[in-house]
Amino acid sequence: MVRCQALAGKFPRARVRSLVHHRAHQTYAFAASGSEEAAVLVVDSLGETQTTTIALGRQPSPGRPVVRTLHAIDDPASLGYVYGAVTMHLGWRRGDEEGTVMALAALGDPARFRPLFAHAVRTTHAGFLVASELFPPRTLRRGAARVTPRFIAETCPPRRPDEPVEQVHRDLAAALQERTEMVLIHLARIARRRTGSSRLCVGGGVAANCVGIGRIVEEGVFEEVFVPPAPGDSGTAIGAAAAVHLATAPQPLTGIEGACYLGPSWTSPAVDWERWPGLRTQPLTSDRARLELLADQLAQGRIVGLFQGRVEAGPRALGNRSILASPLSEGVVDRLNATVKFREPFCPFAPVVLEERAGEYFTLGQAAPFMSMASQVTIKAREQIPAIVHANGTARVQTVGPDQNPFLHAVLDAFARRTGAPVLINTSLNIKGKPICGTPEMALDCLSSSGLDALLLEDWWVTKR
Repeated sequence: MVRCQALAGKFPRARVRSLVHHRAHQTYAFAASGSEEAAVLVVDSLGETQTTTIALGRQPSPGRPVVRTLHAIDDPASLGYVYGAVTMHLGWRRGDEEGTVMALAALGDPARFRPLFAHAVRTTHAGFLVASELFPPRTLRRGAARVTPRFIAETCPPRRPDEPVEQVHRDLAAALQERTEMVLIHLARIARRRTGSSRLCVGGGVAANCVGIGRIVEEGVFEEVFVPPAPGDSGTAIGAAAAVHLATAPQPLTGIEGACYLGPSWTSPAVDWERWPGLRTQPLTSDRARLELLADQLAQGRIVGLFQGRVEAGPRALGNRSILASPLSEGVVDRLNATVKFREPFCPFAPVVLEERAGEYFTLGQAAPFMSMASQVTIKAREQIPAIVHANGTARVQTVGPDQNPFLHAVLDAFARRTGAPVLINTSLNIKGKPICGTPEMALDCLSSSGLDALLLEDWWVTKR
């Protein structure tokens, strides 16, 4: 109440409107897709009481999307809760490092704990149930247990973050991931049956599980699958604003469809270079000079940070706050993990590819502009760029068209002219445990404190002395 009063004092003409959590997810996922009609599946940990919803989205006129919920699953049946609980049990941060567990899963054997998870998350005609004897109902008490003594007895003791990763941890992650994929496919089939739509939009934190989304695509449940760039709770800010606009304003909704570069920009950053005496700067006078230099350096094996334009919405770096590297460079994945990102050695790196040539390397069969789905790779990819292929034979691909990010598209084209490969490694411009570099100062700190070779900071080429 005190906070509301403080906000009212600063914004006396503002009005507060309540909105159901999953409605925000649904509105964003559907509006961002630009579809005239689609099934909308939201899977997360928890809204108010809902953990999973299936809705039908329609757009009777441009800019006026309407979403209607058809089915809901309530707590304690929560796929996001289970994944987060096992993430914590394995020694990583719930709500932040589920992606690490997803990467670890590729190194394990799911058969070891397959029966356990088949019992833990049981599919039903209407969705799924979670076994309370393995995952206790959530409470608001800080430090409350998220797995039961029985779960520990049937798997392994909790792993501390400083302890080594053993085979039992790999196998537990593998079984968790396999069951998550099976449940997601099951929910997608329910969504197809209840809506009759041939296109699917997916939102909620579990939609960030790119391997699971890729499995839905592979299964062919829908003709096309769409995940917005910020499917988790950060995207609900967009969805809530869109829903209120649609309910109160006569103007059509704009600015959301296909948009991912929604944050602030520093087109001419005013930088106090004296703060980084170990760095050397070179101004670049044109986009052509910028992209040709960047492509040259990447082709020579340099690892380069890219800071340009507006910050990406969501958790993925999509070419404006990225670290780029050549997938042709020997040992590049080990170097990135050990000296640049400072993260676990088993974590893979995503490829970014020219959209018009994606089919040469990836079998996904649809555009993936927001790096939101894993794809199987072709023989050509395995032979030419094995660095981007994870242990499970997939890659979390980002496709780039000339209209989506013209500069990155041009860099990929220039790199392809030099090397024959229209593919680069793309990871976020940050190091483990720190946010993506939203300001020039953050980017320069990242360069000076990591194994990055150089940074393209708008019109400046920055290297170490």
